[in-house]
Amino acid sequence: MKKQQKRRNKNSLAATADRHQLYELSVQCAEAEIDFVDATFKRLRGRKARLLREDFCGTANVCCEWVRRGNKRHAIGVDLDAEVLEWGRTHNVAKLGKKQRERITLLCENVVDVETEAPDIISAMNFSYWLLEQRPLLLRYFRSVREALAEGGVFFLDAYGGYDSFREIEEPREIDDGGKGFTYIWEQASFNPIDHHVICHIHFAFPDGSKIRKAFSYEWRLWTLPEVRDLLDEAGFSKVTVYWQGWDKHGEADGDFNPAIHADADAGWICYISAEK
Repeated sequence: MKKQQKRRNKNSLAATADRHQLYELSVQCAEAEIDFVDATFKRLRGRKARLLREDFCGTANVCCEWVRRGNKRHAIGVDLDAEVLEWGRTHNVAKLGKKQRERITLLCENVVDVETEAPDIISAMNFSYWLLEQRPLLLRYFRSVREALAEGGVFFLDAYGGYDSFREIEEPREIDDGGKGFTYIWEQASFNPIDHHVICHIHFAFPDGSKIRKAFSYEWRLWTLPEVRDLLDEAGFSKVTVYWQGWDKHGEADGDFNPAIHADADAGWICYISAEK
């Protein structure tokens, strides 16, 4: 019986799944992200951006999407995790054409200290900068970003919040992967209201009953929007703008982000932020 159980486990959907691929399918939409930063940069600066640097780039999915959209576009990806960068090279960068691959540079370095060619855009999405939990360290990172940007460059970030973000909570969401659906589960496992230290996990569940528990785990600080805006101002950015998501007639998020100075006190929200050099 135990041998049969082991055979079933080895052949389960969880055992044969790739956690990085599941992450890209359920968490990251590189197309929508590039749509936003591309259009917003053009609106702010009246020209197209050429060089994008993706900090905390992970699998470099966004870098790849960027260079796909024009033969004059270049991308730099920076991440400390050599394993995830190698996965990105094998599964994302390798799928590009030769000339596209030549326009991507991936660096296994610390985003706080890295030195690169001056980009038009620096992007730090998926709340990745929240890994920098101490105020002096986050301020140092923001200052380094401002210094690294080309003249007229723009820094793009995202953030989440709402009263559910201060709770220990699990949020499942069904993902339809071309008929091979699975369940993405976001768990905020602990939250310390004194220092806003948060421990979060991503789990995946499959139709055959198998699961990948703690496919990804994060420990970070839940930074509030006023804190982030104040730090960007202190770092010397000339203008900081928050972009709030709208709602459709069914009460669902419409994916359309617009500049805002007032917003509803929702249970959960996600926003974009731009900081102009």
